[in-house]
Amino acid sequence: MKLKLLVASLAVVISFPIFAEGSPHWGYGDKNGAEHWAELDPGFAACKMGKEQSPIDIHTTEVKPSKLGPIGFNYATGAAEVTNNGHAIQVNVPVGSTISLDGGDYSLVQFHFHATSEEQINDKNFPLGAHFVHKSAEGKLAVVTVLFKIGKENAALKPVFDAMPSKEGEVAKLDSLNPADVLPAERTYYAFEGSLTTPPCSEGVQWRVLKEPVELSESQLAAFRKLYPMNARPIQPLNGREVRAGG
Repeated sequence: MKLKLLVASLAVVISFPIFAEGSPHWGYGDKNGAEHWAELDPGFAACKMGKEQSPIDIHTTEVKPSKLGPIGFNYATGAAEVTNNGHAIQVNVPVGSTISLDGGDYSLVQFHFHATSEEQINDKNFPLGAHFVHKSAEGKLAVVTVLFKIGKENAALKPVFDAMPSKEGEVAKLDSLNPADVLPAERTYYAFEGSLTTPPCSEGVQWRVLKEPVELSESQLAAFRKLYPMNARPIQPLNGREVRAGG
């Protein structure tokens, strides 16, 4: 039980830190948007000073070949919680879902959505992106991005989007969800080192952006954008980092 409570708390802290009353509230508007995050709190300095920030624009002609192997997805079916955390719609998952990367194993803590996608491919955003946030036993982070394009209704997302709370802090419970159902069939990827895309913009995060987009319907996208019309951080400089192909 203690382990489950710890993971549930990490689900919020990893991507969207909780601030004490009176602390600055970051967001995506004119006064508290990404260009001002570093000014809101000394702990957000990396948002401005960091040299390996996310998201990035991936130019496919500049991607380097590599010997990185497939991501070992070991996601499990279980109960889940859909919450509106004030910055995005986030799905908290129970202990038991993991991925294996070349650098080790990571446990899935939560996944959340950004409109538009924060990552760009050849200077273009996708209508929606999902970040699957993982944490290793050593405290290292790895994020897998799933990109979405407009098409048919996404059956895997239907229970999530049907349950999206309209108010910040509200939580809806799902009896059964397998995060693997949200992933594309083809799981080759782009890999790079980056940061959290939200304050405190901590670096040292392993990123894997799946190449194949998944479809969702116009109505599903509209339902999300009714709550969050735009919650994507702008593209950050690559600063000499290499993007590698894997899988």
